[in-house]
Amino acid sequence: MVLANAGRSQGPPGIFRLEEGTAFGMADAADEERENRQPETRQAESRQADGRPSPEALLIEAAKEKRGHFKLFLGAAPGVGKTFEMLSVGRARKAEGIDVVIGVVETHGRGETAALVPGMEAIPLKRIAYKGHVLTEMDLDAILKRRPRLVLVDELAHTNAEGSRHPKRYLDVQELLAAGIDVMSTLNIQHLESLNDIVAKITRIRVRETVPDAILDLADEIEVIDLTPEALMQRLREGKVYVRDQAQRALKHYFSAGNLTALRELALRATAQRVDEQMLRYMHRHAIEGPWPASDRVLVCVSDDPRSAELVRYAQRMADRWKAKWLALHVERQSPTVAGSFSYEMVVETLRMAERLGAEAVTISGQNVAEEVLNFARVNNVSHIVVGSSRHPRWQQWLRGSVVHALVRKAGSISVHLIAGEAESTLPLPMEVAARRAKPRRNLTGYVGSTVLVALATGLSVMADQAMLLPNLSLVFITAVLLSALRWGLGASVWAAVLSAAAYNFFFLPPFYSFTISDPANFVSLLFFLIVALIVSNLAAQAQRHAAGMAERNRVTSALYAFSRKLAAMGGLDELLWAITYQIASMLKCEVVILLPEHGTLALRGAYPPEDQLDAADMAAASWSWTSNRAAGRGADTLPGGKRLFRPLQTGRGAVGVVGIYREQPALLSPDERRLLDALMDQAAVAIERVRLAEDVDRVKLQAETERLRNALLTSVSHDLRTPLATIIGALTSLKSFGRGYDPATCEELVQAGLDEAERLNRFVGNLLDMTRLEFGGPKVKRQALDLADIVTSAVGRAGRLLDGHRVVHSLPADLPLIEADPVLLEQVLFNLLDNAAKYTPIGTMISIAAYVVDDRMVIDVTDEGAGIPMEALETVFDKFTRLQAGDRRAAGTGLGLPICRGFVEAMGGSIVAANREDRPGAIFTIRLPLARAPFPMPTLPAAVA
Repeated sequence: MVLANAGRSQGPPGIFRLEEGTAFGMADAADEERENRQPETRQAESRQADGRPSPEALLIEAAKEKRGHFKLFLGAAPGVGKTFEMLSVGRARKAEGIDVVIGVVETHGRGETAALVPGMEAIPLKRIAYKGHVLTEMDLDAILKRRPRLVLVDELAHTNAEGSRHPKRYLDVQELLAAGIDVMSTLNIQHLESLNDIVAKITRIRVRETVPDAILDLADEIEVIDLTPEALMQRLREGKVYVRDQAQRALKHYFSAGNLTALRELALRATAQRVDEQMLRYMHRHAIEGPWPASDRVLVCVSDDPRSAELVRYAQRMADRWKAKWLALHVERQSPTVAGSFSYEMVVETLRMAERLGAEAVTISGQNVAEEVLNFARVNNVSHIVVGSSRHPRWQQWLRGSVVHALVRKAGSISVHLIAGEAESTLPLPMEVAARRAKPRRNLTGYVGSTVLVALATGLSVMADQAMLLPNLSLVFITAVLLSALRWGLGASVWAAVLSAAAYNFFFLPPFYSFTISDPANFVSLLFFLIVALIVSNLAAQAQRHAAGMAERNRVTSALYAFSRKLAAMGGLDELLWAITYQIASMLKCEVVILLPEHGTLALRGAYPPEDQLDAADMAAASWSWTSNRAAGRGADTLPGGKRLFRPLQTGRGAVGVVGIYREQPALLSPDERRLLDALMDQAAVAIERVRLAEDVDRVKLQAETERLRNALLTSVSHDLRTPLATIIGALTSLKSFGRGYDPATCEELVQAGLDEAERLNRFVGNLLDMTRLEFGGPKVKRQALDLADIVTSAVGRAGRLLDGHRVVHSLPADLPLIEADPVLLEQVLFNLLDNAAKYTPIGTMISIAAYVVDDRMVIDVTDEGAGIPMEALETVFDKFTRLQAGDRRAAGTGLGLPICRGFVEAMGGSIVAANREDRPGAIFTIRLPLARAPFPMPTLPAAVA
């Protein structure tokens, strides 16, 4: 992208346009320019872009193809001419034949702006009633229905009236873009969310309407409408921005020269940052190696050299001077350094200091430091590398190579700053680390082992030389050098190479048993043997370090994968917290605590090893970390006196808790360990939020179900209690008031009506009690061997009055076996099914009961000749308070009969299902109960019955 000047005939001068269409920004223009080059130039560029395009950048571009083009007119203050320029461009597009409409334009009474509106189609504004007033807003639905090619939307930061689909206008713009409609809009720099505090400090006025900074990333094209403070103030005095009185007040307060200059700088700087980010994405998208010298990026190389702290400070001053981003890079040439060593502590403290100064600290692995630094610099478009001068002797640089020389030789267009620095470290280190440096630990195990291996190789060579004639005994010593390098590293292998050369000379080169070499050919052979041994030892040591590093990273990756799968399978919070604390403690070798919010305060919910409470300092650090969403405690900038380091567990919705870690090393975490902790905490935060959300969903479902049942119960009570009560009260009132005037038949009819309704009310209350028993653990089941015919006869007799007008037929073979069930519950089930059949079948139809045995189960079918059950209701017919429509009316009842049937049958170890008859209309309810197991006690009949 490019920041270019453009003029216009009217309105304020000075427009800076940021477009994805020239030089860095537009792929088509870049491709066209590439095609116009000479073939050798294109080949050179192809060789330069030897990497693959960034998948993330390609995905961003693919997403842009599906939405509309967004152009933003950005200004430093009101009155610079954003709306004027937007309307001018819109009219030019309309003259080109493009379908352009005005969604909303605020002219603020400015004549030159209002003159551009006539002649352009404008979508009528939507009128919204709000607190006795009528407000007008952009009609989003009308624009979507109209679907123009381009729509002009003024005042992007505007807050929509209550009742609109989106609370902010920029959300309306996002919906238009998602629909494939191009949008032009205007915005003042003070409305950016990240600059809100800065603008308030500059102008002493807090801007309430803000938009997220991501709106700049959403824009495909940004045009900065720039006007000098003097020109804008002159427009104010002339009344071209506000009316005279308002203009005078504005000049005294907001529109001062200092304020306008600061806002202008903010607008230009925000646009320049946007240019830099889009340029970097373009480079990644086209696999172009950096740097492109459009902006400065500083990279400082950090090592365990004591001068690294001074290099970091120099890089920070350089970045501040150039207003540039900067990074601190440490290249790890072997498996992670042992925690607690001086090198480890030095690197950790230097990177931590760089982060405090505003750098992004990065640690990568690689064997060739110079290549890794340059690759990282090119990928991140670094233009300046700060590195310390080498302190090794020249012979050592010649033998082992110099990182500094390699950087200077291969840097190309990247500037390399070579800093001498002080000999001693200026970085304050803990006393334990300083003491560790003063008395470095020397591990002699490798040297002793190498000596033993060379001795064994010498013995084997002597025996082989005596037993057989080998062409080259030096291979035995090379084997010892290889084993030493693979087992103990470079230092031990070099020692083994020197010992091997000495032993080979002493035992196998004449004159024997002397270090003197008489033959020049033998001297040359020994020299090349030593060179080969050193090269082999170096290569083997590098391979060993690389393998160790890869094994460590593979272990971490496997542990993270297993941890993620373990978290996904857990559903309880306590179990989840225990797994999280154990995993962090085992991978980082530290003590871990987790605190979660409870009743407005933090509470200790998990710890490994288990711990009951934290001291006051740790609780203060944990509370501050939770409230401020930043690290606190040991090693942090806030409350560093605590025992533990506390960091917030965060997700996209915010913090969900706090993690505290502790271990005895002076430097609590290395950069690699911090990245590992971040990965563990991210997974833990998502898992905790998932469990919390699941609990919230269950709670909401329970509340919704409770509310539904409460409403259903109230509805049933209001109908099924009041209806029979009204009948009973009416019958009793009639008998009391006019009983003497009624004939006996009428009195009998009234009494019977009251009795029927009382029985109906009794059934209703009984159903409620039965359902309550089912909800609280189910009824007590007394299983015994039963004759089904007795239960059917009792249920039919009990439902006699309900079945008036229906024909009841039961087909029960005489040889039916006994069943295992509770007689009271089974009779209630059959009674409820008969009652249900009587409600939903016409008078005169038949209700049948049949029974037969299938696979050691007694099958009982209750069939009617009604309208049947709708297919969509077959799964819900057994739900509480569910009642079906019967023709044009709803049958009387509470909707509890069938749920009680299912509860009672399942309590007896059976099952019940509902279906429709296949031969004719009607429903069929099928009960399956277990047969009685022999021997099974028969029910004892009372003596009077016997």
